[in-house]
Amino acid sequence: MDFCPIVFSFPLASIWQGLPLDSLVSTQGIMVMLLVAYAGAMWMFLTSAPKVHTVMVSDLNIAQQFYEGMLGLSTADIPLHYYYNYEQTMGTSLDPMMGMGSMPSPTAPNAGNPDGLWYQLKRNTQLHVISGASRGHQDRQRHVCFDRDCLELLLMQIQANGVRHKIRRERPLNFLVKDYDGKVIEMAEVAD
Repeated sequence: MDFCPIVFSFPLASIWQGLPLDSLVSTQGIMVMLLVAYAGAMWMFLTSAPKVHTVMVSDLNIAQQFYEGMLGLSTADIPLHYYYNYEQTMGTSLDPMMGMGSMPSPTAPNAGNPDGLWYQLKRNTQLHVISGASRGHQDRQRHVCFDRDCLELLLMQIQANGVRHKIRRERPLNFLVKDYDGKVIEMAEVAD
């Protein structure tokens, strides 16, 4: 009967025992360690990045009054990945580093500062409010979103703050809200 010692208290030590020291400090060994460290850093970055919901509005000033005043949302810092304009390149086949001619120059007025308003919805969830929506029926303000979860979170905020609202349709979600001035804001989910 053979006896095979097993090291339970130091599993990493058993891995290192079989490797000669010169292979760890070789160029290949250092590259492998750097790649492992880089993968760990990227994993930490991606798992800590907040989820961002985007709402397109017809008027940023009125939207700011609504989200800050009526809903009491606090402003949020722009997530790091938005500094590099990754949201504009999502879904395209172009590498952002390859299309340097279309990227803003560092001296451009809005370089590194994405347009819009940023609010904290939940602990690790942010709201990005941008302009671009057309006005709705009877010249109403419109807040349009492609993500149902985003509108449901906003509806919960509206209900929690006692803001007058009327749900018009469940699928796709569409509801009306009155702001301080009595103007109607239409919140609409755009179905794919």
